[in-house]
Amino acid sequence: MAESEEESSCLQQVYVEKQELDDSEDVLDLDSIDIDDREFDLPEVSVPQSLESILNEPDDLPEIEEDPLFLEQAETASVTSDAVSFANNGATSGRSTPSRQVRKDSIQYPLHGSVLRHVVLRGISSQIVSAAERVNAGLPSAMAVSAVVAIGSTHGVVLIFDPKQTLKLCLSNGQTREQYGAVSALALNNDCTRLLVGHARGQITMWDLTTGKLLRTITDAHQPGSAILHIQFTDDPTLAIFSDSGGSVFELNFRRLMGVRGSDSTCIFSGSRGEVCSILVLHAGPLQDHPLDDLSIMALATMSKVIVITIRPKLRVLFHHPLRGNSNTLPLLAWHYVFVQQQTGRTLEPVLAFARSSTIYFCQLVCKSPDNVQFVLLQKLTVPYVLIHMMWINAKTLITVDSLERMHLVDVRHDEELQVLDVGDVKLVYGSSHFKSLATGGNVSPAMALAGENACYQSVALFRGQVLLLGTKSLHVFTIRTWFERINYLARQEHYVEALALALSFYEGSARAVIGLDSNVEKRKGLIASKLLRVLYEFVEASATKNVPTRGAIHLLVEHYESVMPVCIESCISIDRTDVLFGDVYDRFSQDFVAKALFLESLEPYILDDKLRHIAPAVMQELVENYEERKEIDDLERLIVHLDIMSMNIDHIVKLCWKHSLYDGIIYIFNQSMNDYISPLEELLNILMDSILNKKDLTDKVVKLANKVLVYVSCCLAGRAYPVGDISESIMLQVKTSVLKALTVLHTKQPAEEEPVYPYLRTLLHYSTREFLNALALAFEEPEFESEVGRQQKQRIVDILLQIMVDNMEFSPTQVGALFTFLARQMAKAANTIYVSRMLFEQVLEYLSNPNDSSRHEEREQALIELLHAAGLQQFDEERLLALAERAEFYRVCELLYDKQHQYDKVLSCYLRDTSRQVQAFRFIEIVMSNPARKAAEKKAFRRKVLESIELLVAIDQQQTAELLACVFPDSMHEVTTRLAHEPRLLYAFLTGLIDYKESQAIGIKKKEGIVIGSDVYEQYIDLMCEFDPANVCTYVKSTDAYRLENTLEICKKHQVMDAMAHLLEKSGQVHDAFVILLQVCIYLLCRCLSSLFTPRSRKALLISFQKTEIL
Repeated sequence: MAESEEESSCLQQVYVEKQELDDSEDVLDLDSIDIDDREFDLPEVSVPQSLESILNEPDDLPEIEEDPLFLEQAETASVTSDAVSFANNGATSGRSTPSRQVRKDSIQYPLHGSVLRHVVLRGISSQIVSAAERVNAGLPSAMAVSAVVAIGSTHGVVLIFDPKQTLKLCLSNGQTREQYGAVSALALNNDCTRLLVGHARGQITMWDLTTGKLLRTITDAHQPGSAILHIQFTDDPTLAIFSDSGGSVFELNFRRLMGVRGSDSTCIFSGSRGEVCSILVLHAGPLQDHPLDDLSIMALATMSKVIVITIRPKLRVLFHHPLRGNSNTLPLLAWHYVFVQQQTGRTLEPVLAFARSSTIYFCQLVCKSPDNVQFVLLQKLTVPYVLIHMMWINAKTLITVDSLERMHLVDVRHDEELQVLDVGDVKLVYGSSHFKSLATGGNVSPAMALAGENACYQSVALFRGQVLLLGTKSLHVFTIRTWFERINYLARQEHYVEALALALSFYEGSARAVIGLDSNVEKRKGLIASKLLRVLYEFVEASATKNVPTRGAIHLLVEHYESVMPVCIESCISIDRTDVLFGDVYDRFSQDFVAKALFLESLEPYILDDKLRHIAPAVMQELVENYEERKEIDDLERLIVHLDIMSMNIDHIVKLCWKHSLYDGIIYIFNQSMNDYISPLEELLNILMDSILNKKDLTDKVVKLANKVLVYVSCCLAGRAYPVGDISESIMLQVKTSVLKALTVLHTKQPAEEEPVYPYLRTLLHYSTREFLNALALAFEEPEFESEVGRQQKQRIVDILLQIMVDNMEFSPTQVGALFTFLARQMAKAANTIYVSRMLFEQVLEYLSNPNDSSRHEEREQALIELLHAAGLQQFDEERLLALAERAEFYRVCELLYDKQHQYDKVLSCYLRDTSRQVQAFRFIEIVMSNPARKAAEKKAFRRKVLESIELLVAIDQQQTAELLACVFPDSMHEVTTRLAHEPRLLYAFLTGLIDYKESQAIGIKKKEGIVIGSDVYEQYIDLMCEFDPANVCTYVKSTDAYRLENTLEICKKHQVMDAMAHLLEKSGQVHDAFVILLQVCIYLLCRCLSSLFTPRSRKALLISFQKTEIL
């Protein structure tokens, strides 16, 4: 009895939920879908195509097709129960179900939980079985669902059930089984008063569902011998559409004259022009006064195309798209209304999903007026399985069924699969016998018969967000669980971690297929947070009691709590309920000392990531004590600087920080609790002064403190909080000013007699002059130093720095140099306002160009270059500056000055003397010689310098030197070889590069103008190769003919390169001489090998015997 009440309430809920879905704003946002017009490439046409022209197009184009029935809505209820399996004792359609050995199991993704609820309608299922057994009604063959459930049978009987699963009517005229055959298609009108029944032998009957009377029997609506595959009412109660197994589509008009009911049919087009496998009428949407109200629109699909047409007011093609697919697959169609955000507001527009094989397309119908209807292809999905059915379950989600009888829930917007459910136990009814037209002799095309093997159009239906599957002995309902039910489902199975993660996804708005939540964000989050906390309490209790390991090593207990704590912390932080975290949750875990310790330790990553800024004071005290006990003081300091100061016992934390030298903690507490940025700085600088100014050994502790102070000063002067965050804008300027003032005080508050002036600045400059000046340079970039007061403050600081460090023996030359480098860079800035006396400028230049100081050479040179670029040295004699730069080997500075004087030969000398930039000389030479603005005298002097430097250029890069001579100085080849003659190895390297460049031209690698190399140059190259690389001579002379044979042979003889001599003799026709040379080589090598085996006398005798041979 309780089970029956549960079933009844579920069916009621299912029919009511759909109306709630239609009224909700949980719809597909089409603006978020990228439209790829290039993919679909839809050209505009001047003349609309007719159905005949479209169907006569060749079928070698992409295909798609099919349709889930889109039923009209009405109030009804559903009965729920646990899923029940029924044995399939016989197939109703001649189509066997897929093998269980190849079907995969259901898949439930942890991120989404169990989304689909499976319910068996026991009342209807039992009466299906009873009708088959008691009245020989046959097995189920077709189904239609609206305010009632209509189920047709293989014996032509139709059973009508109300929402409470009560059998209301059994429709049969007594002759249906023999004359009409099985029910192959069913259709209910909008108000559920009329039922159209299509039969396997081609007849159509109309029934009055209020009285159960047969109103019409239509036997001549289409060509005899074809089964009715689809039949559907339009929104006009006098017009219906049907298709048959011949692939033809007809409109069926009903009339009543003088009390006599009649009908007539019109063929929209014949199947001989392309067999239509699926049709789907677009019904009116829920909005009133829509432009589509004046149109009657239908989608139909063949094996190769999907077509959308208007039936009323006139037949017209609106859209067509090619489809591709396997020959054993049918096309699928599904209409759904969705809200579309436009500039004028939200409008309700229909979207057509059409598919075949494994590809799904989504197309939006845009109707501006009855005469202006357009289609926009929105999206394309490819799934890793073969589709046999598809339907919208709501505006964001599709239900698909694959050929292995698995149901897939797919989020369209994110192209994400949410759940896979094996529905093989449903024993789905297939209509393949009707597609084969077995009842009329099988007179269908082979293509239709093959594709219809998986036809289940009439056994899967959608109504108000619920999917109904008709099995051979049962009726099944699949609905999306509400968000509450999905969490409960996991919690009941004690999958608390997954339940909490799912609840968080609802809370954060990242969940998919969400049903039942309020559209108001605040209300929605409140509901979810309340439910999440209830699950969390269950999880905490279970984790602290029954799930706790009772046996085994202690590490098992630790691992248990380490997996529990992050879940609890993350859940509470995410919904901003740390009061629960540090209240009930902490209290429960505190009862176990292991759980308590691990709870406190698990807080660390959330604190460091700034997800947890405030901790209850009592818990904070426990946290500090825990880290103290474990002697992890440094880790505690890292936590302190990330926590809200109000969480702490300030006195205790400050004492702890001073005791353990937690300087970051000290600075953070002073800054945050009292907005005091000066006291900690002065306290820490006093500690540093004692070690640095008194020249004590710097311990690791002092070095650590000094580094922190430098970073702290840098942060304060740049407006950043230390160690993380930013200083409030309201006090930022005050902090910067007070820190600078504190650093530049003349004396400390309690100075010793021997204390020097500006002790804090001296301390930092002594510790790390460069790092402190870098911090100061960053501070000078701040906008407050651009004002008049700021410029005066900057000048004052510079004057103090000069007073402290210039002519003061306590600072090393390197430290003083760092100051000068800092000043040089500041003065090189375009908006420089710093004034330095001429004498100090001289000191800067003298220091930067000091040839005896090898430290930071590059940095000093760069500082001088920046001054030159900023024209900061105009008052100095360039000749003197050049002399200083030459003496200091500042080649880049010299280069700038020589370039200004157009002394390009000396610029080249700078490149060649600067070992780090020698390779750039080649590019510089090419630029100078190719520049038409250069004077002839300049180029002449420059050419002379290049030729004088040829030996160095070859040593730098022989290949680039050769290319340079070939392209820029082709007439200087003889001069170059003459200059290099006294350096044979360099000459050999040059000629190697030259010939390599020539050969690269020959094969097209180099595209510049070619160079002519005489045979004498090749012979000179071979001569040098015989000297420096004799092993490769033979290979080279074989690879080229650019030499003179006789001269080259003499060269090889001179150097005794035997293999090359033999090749050249053979090439000149002296084969016998070549053979003798090779034989001599062999004898020589043989004697060397045998020398260790024979006495001197024996070796001599052996040699004589060789000499007496006829050949020698």
